[in-house]
Amino acid sequence: MELGIGSFSEVAPAHVAGGDRIAAQRMQELLALAQTADASGLDVVAIGEHHRADYLVSAPEVVLGAIASTTQRIRLSSAVTVLSSTDPVRTFQNFSTVDLISGGRAEIIAGRGSFTESFPLFGQNLNDYDALFVEKLHLLLKLNESEKITWQGKHRAPIKNLGVYPRPLQAKLPIWIGVGGTPASAVRAGQLGLPLTIAILGGEPARYVAFADLYRRSAQEAGHDAAVLPLALNCHFHVAETARQAADEFFPAYSLTMNRIGRERGWPPMSRAQFDYLCGPQGPLFVGSVQDIIDKLLYLDKLFGNSRFLGQLMLEGMPHEQVRRSVELFGTQVAPAVRAALGVQPLATAAVS
Repeated sequence: MELGIGSFSEVAPAHVAGGDRIAAQRMQELLALAQTADASGLDVVAIGEHHRADYLVSAPEVVLGAIASTTQRIRLSSAVTVLSSTDPVRTFQNFSTVDLISGGRAEIIAGRGSFTESFPLFGQNLNDYDALFVEKLHLLLKLNESEKITWQGKHRAPIKNLGVYPRPLQAKLPIWIGVGGTPASAVRAGQLGLPLTIAILGGEPARYVAFADLYRRSAQEAGHDAAVLPLALNCHFHVAETARQAADEFFPAYSLTMNRIGRERGWPPMSRAQFDYLCGPQGPLFVGSVQDIIDKLLYLDKLFGNSRFLGQLMLEGMPHEQVRRSVELFGTQVAPAVRAALGVQPLATAAVS
């Protein structure tokens, strides 16, 4: 099982036209966390994309390029690239550039995103929500296969025997599909034989087993070897020396973000009692002591046989040192124990020669 961290890079909106010191500080903290993850022996760092005032990163490729220049081995992924509202040609070029900077460590997790602000921002119609993603995904996959392509669709100008550059250092960019629980998305990923990342951000992980089974069954029916298709799980994450310390540190940040989103979507406020329940042995929050996290990761392995786990960090509302220490504990104490229990080695990513 590959182990890594992800971040949506929450930030308090400064609402200024220039001199956004809050965002500048958060960006430096994000880069430092990626360096800690790399030095601590984790396998992956994944950066989300949002187009709102309360999230820092709208251009994950730029941030991943900065991370690439200060890390040695960790793989660099988006989480997710909002493919529906961007140009797949530019996305491919940007991630190929990150791949060249990093010596062959770039990945894309493509998804439709959990918010919709990017659609009007880039002139897309929300009525085309699903059609945009399907068409652009197929174009991105075609770009990954061939240097020169001819392509025509409904939502973008056609391409007639044109080359797309630069090409990545890897033979192909790894392209994953990121989903939150829509069955049609799991079927699509399986039929295409693409790796799948499931965000378990609410509800017990066991409830998602049927979703993973649907993905693998769809892959098998389409002629792919489902047994070798990568499956990743993404859950909110924080580890500390004791379970109480981890919960006390994480709850203010978690409730701040979830209650803000909840006000937009009509959810009731998050209570501490609800939070503590979600942190339980079979709950979706990976918040606890080193041993708690080890036990929950091994529990996930029994449920899913997943090949990757991404611990989603919360940045707004937590002191940077607490988050940094969590990443360090993940890499130096949790990861070695999990790898030993599963009989796997850390992902030894080296520059492609």
